[in-house]
Amino acid sequence: MELVRVGEKTYYIKNATNIGIYKIDDNNIYIIDTGNDKDAGKKILKIIDEQGWNVKGIINTHSNADHIGGNKVIQDRSNCIILGNNIEKSFTEFPILESSFLYGGYPFKDIRNKFLLAKESIVTSIENNLPDGLEYFSLKGHFFDMIGIRTSDNVYFLADSLFSEETITKYHLFFIYDVREFINTLDYLNTLDGKIYIPSHCEATDDISSLIELNKNKVNEIMEKIYNACEKKMSFEGILKYIFDKYKLTMNVNQYVLVGSTIKSYLSYLLDEAKLCYEFKDNKMIWKQV
Repeated sequence: MELVRVGEKTYYIKNATNIGIYKIDDNNIYIIDTGNDKDAGKKILKIIDEQGWNVKGIINTHSNADHIGGNKVIQDRSNCIILGNNIEKSFTEFPILESSFLYGGYPFKDIRNKFLLAKESIVTSIENNLPDGLEYFSLKGHFFDMIGIRTSDNVYFLADSLFSEETITKYHLFFIYDVREFINTLDYLNTLDGKIYIPSHCEATDDISSLIELNKNKVNEIMEKIYNACEKKMSFEGILKYIFDKYKLTMNVNQYVLVGSTIKSYLSYLLDEAKLCYEFKDNKMIWKQV
């Protein structure tokens, strides 16, 4: 982890999930997201202690385990407030909701892991509780009520609204809960006028236009592949295999629930757009082109 200053009061820690830091005064800070587990939380605290800062609060952009994994250890050691937004607040307080939602039932032991199931923490609604110098804005799509944060230095923390070229090239598929809202968010990002943009899983940059286009093109490409798969009439499991085979990906249990949930979201979008429909045949749900 490396601490990087990007404004008078704004810093971030370079990490697999970038961690935002905002100084509300000379000694006290707010953290934006906390990484994927207690070890990440401990490393964040070590960096903060080295600077002589005190943690007054944590802001979670959303409730995925890789963004709230360090919450508990940091809250336990600093007695700080944690701020979350709407449904994300509930998922952070009751992390079993994430793995249950992704699987669509009670999660079996192999998906009750740190990648899909964080430790619970005590969360307060973000509304009317942000300190001066910070504001939040909606970034729905990747997850239910995901938000971004703008600091007084005109630095934008963009959570998982954008994915890196490396991620898209290697994995192609990235988790989306609501495809329509994800596309709307990409359009919204084009309207921002910031000094620095920091997506959670990308390098900080002063220009996100090409990244927005890359993400949008990949979403459209995946939609087209799913639509083409349904020319032959397929079950959900058949579509999932078709997409993995097309992208030469290898299935594991985490990918099954994450990508599987994402494929279902694409199917919902295509059905709502009247491009796909379904029927039940031999007690199986079959997807087909309209």
